Amino acid sequence: MIKITVTYAYREGARFDHAYYRDKHLPLVKARMGEACRYYTIDKGLSGFNRGDPPPYVALAHLYCDSVQAFERAFGPHAQEILGDVPNYTDLSPVVQISEVVVGGD
Repeated sequence: MIKITVTYAYREGARFDHAYYRDKHLPLVKARMGEACRYYTIDKGLSGFNRGDPPPYVALAHLYCDSVQAFERAFGPHAQEILGDVPNYTDLSPVVQISEVVVGGD
């Protein structure tokens, strides 16, 4: 299994609409990718290690797929639409990492 992590680094004064991201953007991604996206999670940054410090990331999303190939086949045809939706919720640039899930928990 692989995990696609999309991060949005904290920047003072940046705009990020968490409700839109949760209620519209990630459901759009899941709808377009279909079963290739087994599930996803969203993290909302609260703080850095020390309480009161800004979080390193304002938001992160984690999409779980069976393989890189499955992700590419499902995401590729919809990339323009999905990426075109980014300005609707943020002025930050997403950074993407693809990882192999080595250990998962139940």
